[in-house]
Amino acid sequence: MTTQTIHPLPVQRGWREVLSNALIITRREVRDSFRDWRIIAPIIILTFAFPMLAQFLAGSFLNFVSDYGAEIIGERTIPFLLMIVGFFPISISLVIALETFVGEKERRSLEPLLSTPLSNTELYIGKTLAAMIPPLAASLGGMAVYLFSLLGGDLAWRPPLALIVQIILLTVTQALVMVTGAVVVSSQTTSTRAANLLASFIIIPVTLLVQAESVIMFLAPDAESPSGISALWAIIVGMLVATILLLRVGNAVFNREELLGRTIDQLNLRGTFRSLWRWTKSVDSTGTPARSLLHWYRAGVFPAVGRLGLARWIVIAVFLFALVGGYIVGQSPEWQLRLPQDARMQNAAQMIEPLLNVPTQSGALLAIIWQNGRILLGALALSIITFGAASLILTPAVYFILGYLFSQILAAGYNPAFMFAAVFTHGIIEIPVIVLATAAALRMGAVVTKPPQGIGVGQAWSMTFGDTLKIALGLVLPGLVLAAFIEAFITPGLVVAVLSAS
Repeated sequence: MTTQTIHPLPVQRGWREVLSNALIITRREVRDSFRDWRIIAPIIILTFAFPMLAQFLAGSFLNFVSDYGAEIIGERTIPFLLMIVGFFPISISLVIALETFVGEKERRSLEPLLSTPLSNTELYIGKTLAAMIPPLAASLGGMAVYLFSLLGGDLAWRPPLALIVQIILLTVTQALVMVTGAVVVSSQTTSTRAANLLASFIIIPVTLLVQAESVIMFLAPDAESPSGISALWAIIVGMLVATILLLRVGNAVFNREELLGRTIDQLNLRGTFRSLWRWTKSVDSTGTPARSLLHWYRAGVFPAVGRLGLARWIVIAVFLFALVGGYIVGQSPEWQLRLPQDARMQNAAQMIEPLLNVPTQSGALLAIIWQNGRILLGALALSIITFGAASLILTPAVYFILGYLFSQILAAGYNPAFMFAAVFTHGIIEIPVIVLATAAALRMGAVVTKPPQGIGVGQAWSMTFGDTLKIALGLVLPGLVLAAFIEAFITPGLVVAVLSAS
């Protein structure tokens, strides 16, 4: 009689238990931070001294511009300084967050922490919260000091409540993005020096974002709206989404065994390119190369299209939303072009006919390929560092413009048949190709947030990049060339024929 060994199933913890365990790490880290005077001193100075300096600058600038009759500029400087008062303390969060893992590893205090029964998710959340709480408390404290001094001081500033709420939310979300990004960097680097250098990829985009927010505060037409500035609400939502994606990435790539075992990172470009080319030629998950071009298409390219999955439907939905959005915007009286009502389509056809010659169309062919190719290539490159978001911003702009132009044609009373000829003659090939390219870019950027089960982030990224190259080389590039040929040599003649018949 044989006995069978029963292995216990892994315990699935609920979010309440996960958060409770993570707070154990958070309380320990925060308590240690407040014992270090080198952390407390800058927090106190930035909480109390910097708001006083900001109030002095606000009063001086307001008095200066008032002498020239530009009080509105001075008043809009005050909320900008409030945002800066909140931003400077959270910049400390980068230093603390960068020390979360790699700093303890260098001090040899990380091994006891990683040997605890806490899960990777609990460790990661606890460390992230610990890096965020001290600087965020200083930021909110400094903003409170500055705000109360403005409300009760000589300036007697009375801002809309929604604007104050927006600035507070902007500060909190910026802290979330900076901390979550810095913790990802800290968990993936081998030294504090490398982490500090990589932190520039966090602080520079956030600084540029703060500058954009300041411009919005000065120039937004709804700056005095009781519901707040609409553009700032959009930024807040975008940063919340970025925070969620960074948390998913950090939790996906965090591995305590790799963190302890990694001593130095080596850059092997030849090996990286060899791996990417291997996945591009492969026809399965083991990297088996294709036997022929037909086999590559049948077993490699078409299955790669199938693996796009939900990304295709998201792209189609966004494109339709952009098309309808452009049409709706074009219906607004303040955005209409006021096209002439008595123009004849035959005149437009006579203007286009001289352009229908082979040299002109050959030059147009290359220009069309270059224009479409660089937009898709730019969307792919930016999607890699924006978790796929860039692909849903750059490419749908064309369809927004098409929807807008279609609404203007209808508003002017023209026959829109020529637009269908101008778009769908080559669009029957170009539109599906652009959908495939955009969906591949979206999947390429989003794969690091949730790699497939049982596959590491690096391998998942390489396999997805291989799928993207398969789709690009096998379908997108030939499709763009064919669509550009039709657009350059067939579409103009068909448009002329439709215009002449109108």
